[in-house]
Amino acid sequence: MHQLEHWDILLSNKVAKKDFIQILLDKKATGQLDVFNTKKGILFSDLAIEKFIEKEYQYDSVEAAPETHRKLRTFSSGERKKAFLKYCINQQPDFIILDNPLDHLDHNSRKELVIQLEVLAQKITLIQLINRSADLLAFIKNKRQILNNNFGLEPLKPKEKTTNIFENKSIPNPIDPITCHENILIQMNNLSVSYDERPILNNINWTVKKGEFWQLIGPNGSGKSTILSLISGDNSKGYGQDLYLFGHKKGSGESIWDIKKNIGQYATAMTDLFQKKQTVEQMILSGFFDSVGLYTQPSTLQLKKADEWFEFLNMTSLKKKSFLDLSIGQQRVIMIVRAVLKHPPLLILDEPTEGLDDENVALVTQLISHLAQETDIAILFVSHRIEKLLAPNAVYKLTPNESGSVGQIIT
Repeated sequence: MHQLEHWDILLSNKVAKKDFIQILLDKKATGQLDVFNTKKGILFSDLAIEKFIEKEYQYDSVEAAPETHRKLRTFSSGERKKAFLKYCINQQPDFIILDNPLDHLDHNSRKELVIQLEVLAQKITLIQLINRSADLLAFIKNKRQILNNNFGLEPLKPKEKTTNIFENKSIPNPIDPITCHENILIQMNNLSVSYDERPILNNINWTVKKGEFWQLIGPNGSGKSTILSLISGDNSKGYGQDLYLFGHKKGSGESIWDIKKNIGQYATAMTDLFQKKQTVEQMILSGFFDSVGLYTQPSTLQLKKADEWFEFLNMTSLKKKSFLDLSIGQQRVIMIVRAVLKHPPLLILDEPTEGLDDENVALVTQLISHLAQETDIAILFVSHRIEKLLAPNAVYKLTPNESGSVGQIIT
């Protein structure tokens, strides 16, 4: 039996990945990949899944998993990937392009998908495109990297030692710090949440104090997003529960602004909100006004403070550049800085390293680590990955069961 030749390709964030994928699908590859120009390919990616969900919604159809009679959007992240991979296989392609297939999956789902891919590799050619060297698949022999938009395949190079660009640098002080006189910022006592009689959280007890650094983990669908929405005040399920947010019992007369003013927040989806041609400087300055874009004339003091942050980040030369022209990692750093300009009591970071290459992961995690060490901002880091450059004080782990996820503190 002829053995299929698979590819594991590590891409820098500087590479125009969409263009490279389109070249493969349009049968215009050159060099070692030109063998795919006579073959039929299909893309397996988070973006392809989102487009498929939109299609099912638009036409009120069930296409990815017709045997379940469920639309793809009703599945958890892990279930979606399994169902969509099955759909891709049913299209009978000669090869499947796997675009960061392990992103947004919990540890067990990642292991299951890797096993599934190894079995699949016996009958369909796989081209895996990844940004993290840790995601290279052991069963694929052809391993290369792409460093620029010439899309040339280069041998993998050993990872270089990471240097801390923020070492011996002081984080700029806020102009008007947001003060919370309570040492306990978040307190949940026997908190339970259900939706349509389906239990999500069961007797959650968790206290977050000023200056603590937490990582929140749990399988896909375990209730992490529900906990974040309770903390941000967006979830009405917090009413009538023993939940305290920044010194106020939920439902005791506080406004949503009373809660949100204490929180700086970053999530990958937030970057999609900033699609106008704003400069990097305007992006940071918008954090003073909590606006999507800059529509207010900043003060001289605010301009000076933004300059201090640029100097701290070693990005002064980029301040007049378009935010959209930055690398993904640089965009993440700017968005995190935007969230911490006022030194809020709590910073929530929802999967800030997903989709980044190793170099940009180092940049983002070094900034987070520096914030944890040099400020009294409490940090809540949400990620399936355990990042080597981060050292949270403790981990809060959600474990699902039939009566709802239970919480466990791991120190």
